[in-house]
Amino acid sequence: MSLRRPTFRPPRSSRWVSGNHFELLENGEEFFPRVFDAIRGAQREVVLETFILFEDKIGQELHGALLAAAERGVEVHVLVDGFGSPDLSDTFVGQLVNAGVRFRIFDPGRRFLGQRLNLLRRMHRKIVVVDGELGFIGGINYSADHVADFGPEAKQDYSVAARGPIVAQMHRFAREAVLGRTRGRPQQPPAGATDPESPRAGTADAIFVTRDNHQHTNDIERHYRVALRSARHRVVIANAYFFPGYRFIREMRRAAKRGVDVRLILQGQPDMAIVRTAASMLYDHLIRAGVRIYEYCDRPLHGKVALVDDEWSTVGSSNLDPLSLSLNLEANVIIRDRAFNDHLHGRLAHLMDNSCKQIKATPPGRFDGLRLLRSYFVFHLMRWFPTWAGWLPRHEPTITMVRTPATQTPSASDAPAKASGRNAGLAA
Repeated sequence: MSLRRPTFRPPRSSRWVSGNHFELLENGEEFFPRVFDAIRGAQREVVLETFILFEDKIGQELHGALLAAAERGVEVHVLVDGFGSPDLSDTFVGQLVNAGVRFRIFDPGRRFLGQRLNLLRRMHRKIVVVDGELGFIGGINYSADHVADFGPEAKQDYSVAARGPIVAQMHRFAREAVLGRTRGRPQQPPAGATDPESPRAGTADAIFVTRDNHQHTNDIERHYRVALRSARHRVVIANAYFFPGYRFIREMRRAAKRGVDVRLILQGQPDMAIVRTAASMLYDHLIRAGVRIYEYCDRPLHGKVALVDDEWSTVGSSNLDPLSLSLNLEANVIIRDRAFNDHLHGRLAHLMDNSCKQIKATPPGRFDGLRLLRSYFVFHLMRWFPTWAGWLPRHEPTITMVRTPATQTPSASDAPAKASGRNAGLAA
């Protein structure tokens, strides 16, 4: 009796939605003006969630746009992470709340001896939806270190502006998330259905995919692995914090060994020293399989983007490290569009050609017992981390509505809401 090999099944959240248009926004110089103009032009609603919001020049400009929108009657919802945005002043938040902004904090936590203890399971997404029609998603936070005039520590990063039916999914998810009503992804519409408020805007297919600690614990990683498995001629991954799991590394090596041009762009000037140290432990293992590794050296790389072959691309908030892949709440959009893929490839190729150094493998024949032992340890740490992550301390994070003193008494509908799953993480 012959045994049939089981057919590979793609991730659950894998329904392509057609009729979308995406525009790549590189760095704060392109991203912030588009978002702020969209908020200034909002007619009905703004839903915004972010990991980091600082009271610097970028935060103040966002503050002004949100304040003006609320004062003219736009319904404004804001959700910030309690660890990523810990020092917002009462004046900054109070002005928004007094104007009618529904301002919420994901797991504000408490300090002990001045130290924040709510390090794990963070709300790391960066999503904006305006009037249910225009969406933004990516890795850019609301802080001045995302624009070049910040100096050598300014971050290199990416986001997208989206129009089309995929925005309806982003809108449903983001609205439910800021209200604390979702434990996973929103229900997908029937195949072929189009939201009447999100007409077709282009020719791109897309999937809106999220990661939580309840129902969708590894959806983003699985989409990456499916794309790597299907790659035929090129893969480019640019990611700020790279320390993925065993299966992810295995798919990269397999793609390179079958002749795919696999390139990895990582931080050469990291914002945290441990980032480069951790990633460098994987270099020889990947390079010896044929993966080309480049370190971006102009400034810290904060991007979370990738492309495979001529159509598949992804942009979002998810790093490829244990925090994003096993702990944080994340959101990416996956795009199937040749023009967008080609444009993203051109931008990443420009980085590799002009601002990166290629890493070479350790010379053959050199025996380094400590390096061998270290690589073995790291390899198996990656392999089992998703299991160990489940043992880490966890609690049920809350989403807390900020109130002015005059309205301190909560109503039943606005009591702190339980957050999505056993949620989320850390690196920006």
